[in-house]
Amino acid sequence: MTATPRRRVALATLLFAAGPTPALAAPQDTTRAAGMNMMMSTDSVRGSGDMIMTMLRNPMLPGLREVSPSVDPFLPGEGVDTASLAWATPREILHVADGDTVALEARIVKRRIGGRTFVMYGFNGQYPGPLLRVGQHSRIVVRFTNSIDLPSTIHWHGLRLENRFDGVPGVTQEAVSPGETFVYEVVFPDAGLYWYHPHVREDIQQDGGLYGNMMVDPVREDYFGPASREEFVMVDDLLVDGDELLPYGRDAANFTIMGRFGNVMLVNGEERYGLTVDRGEVVRFFVTNVSNSRTYNLSFAGHAMKLVATDLSRFQREMMVESLVIAPAERYVVEVRFADAGTFALLNQVQVVDHMRGEFHAAVDTLGAVTVTDDMTDNAENLTTSHRALRSDPMLEVELDRFRPLFDREADKELLLTVDIEGLPIIVQQFISIDTIYRPPVEWTDGMPNMNWLSTSNEVRWILRDVTGRGPDGTGTGDAPGDAPGDAPENAGIDWRFRLGDVVKIRLRNDADAFHPMHHPIHLHGQRFLVLSRDGVENRNLAWKDTVLVPVGSTVDLLMEASNPGEWMIHCHIAEHLDAGMMGSFTVVP
Repeated sequence: MTATPRRRVALATLLFAAGPTPALAAPQDTTRAAGMNMMMSTDSVRGSGDMIMTMLRNPMLPGLREVSPSVDPFLPGEGVDTASLAWATPREILHVADGDTVALEARIVKRRIGGRTFVMYGFNGQYPGPLLRVGQHSRIVVRFTNSIDLPSTIHWHGLRLENRFDGVPGVTQEAVSPGETFVYEVVFPDAGLYWYHPHVREDIQQDGGLYGNMMVDPVREDYFGPASREEFVMVDDLLVDGDELLPYGRDAANFTIMGRFGNVMLVNGEERYGLTVDRGEVVRFFVTNVSNSRTYNLSFAGHAMKLVATDLSRFQREMMVESLVIAPAERYVVEVRFADAGTFALLNQVQVVDHMRGEFHAAVDTLGAVTVTDDMTDNAENLTTSHRALRSDPMLEVELDRFRPLFDREADKELLLTVDIEGLPIIVQQFISIDTIYRPPVEWTDGMPNMNWLSTSNEVRWILRDVTGRGPDGTGTGDAPGDAPGDAPENAGIDWRFRLGDVVKIRLRNDADAFHPMHHPIHLHGQRFLVLSRDGVENRNLAWKDTVLVPVGSTVDLLMEASNPGEWMIHCHIAEHLDAGMMGSFTVVP
């Protein structure tokens, strides 16, 4: 059975007409969620002795009921007396001044979610970790203590900081063993929204609760427009099996084909997000996606959002959007005006594919609600006027003028995003090979959980392949048809070298003909880049980013400013894909 063309168009429309994609459209365009008014309940993932899973009502394939992943199971805090653990507490906001020292400790904690108690992790025993609020150009010291049961580090996602403090084990530091400490010096050269998380077994540690935001307040007083309040929202999901977390892989990640999709949605570590405001308020939401694999399409029931900024900067022009597509590790700043009294849901509205049947389903998850009182806020008229105005950023325009002559040049580097799968049960490989005819641009949820659970980093190798100067399939030199195959560098074999101050055009091409094509949020450490185009369509609303979503079959062109010396990582931010090898490096030489 194949997906109908109409359904394919609907899914593509949802992806390319929502969220960050407005930055690729003409400035007058307004995003839409494909006219969706969709309702469904979220299916549960149920477990038994052999962890037979029924997400999306898919039965286990015949012959696989006694098959288990090739890794032993692991859960946080094994052997620890749960009664001895402290309960995790909601995050604190730490206002940190230039020169201050902050202590962050990764701890084993217990959490109460949906009436069930789980052993998880937390920075300083909090969920999320403390929000560090600092001024632009500040420098602080962070003393990290690892008190969990795995080696760990802290990666300061998106910051252009000194290379030796980037938190990558084996590259910038050794992993911090349980009971040990490491001291980071962290600088904040760029205003914007950032986050911190481990760079060791993120599939376990980040998913288990080790993440927190950093808000770098801009020096410019006019950077943001007026708002009555600011809210920090971290969206996440957790995979629950009965009364416990579904185990991770001990020595290698499981769920490596599609990444670990959860069946319990979390906002700031809670099952339901709640906010109460008065009529006329404009709320500035700082949104971060900390999920292992899930991409969201967020909206506030019926309220247009003003898209203001992303990872490292504002957009050239603010624009009104109806929904926000946000991939793992991305951040966006949106402003919402609540004009009328009532209760309005925070929704995740998507289309998901059932790979077993080749069918698409509308799906809506309610992540929380905003309650608007009958009381009118102070200064409502001025807030309304300001919210309706779509400002531009003249300082960003001046900065971009330096780079415009380089926009149309040929790509300096090109990566093919693909996969190699070997060693899974034959029936699973046969199913996956048939499944590839559906190829949705983005997998909004796990449409093949049985096969995904069985896949581990032992059988699945996700690949960044450097095809610079080679043919379209990554073989030969690309000079002429029929070139002999060449050994294109892959993953750890990639070793790009740039000089400080170089401006590099990088092309990312997601292989639609891979054994199981999958979208990839690609993250570059220590640098910033512009998304110039997607599938040949010029981006007419630029902003500085560090993470970009590359859908299946898409080609995305980036312009990276090599502004920070050292050896840096480029990798997929789906945690299980990273564990399965999808990471290369590049060096910026002073």
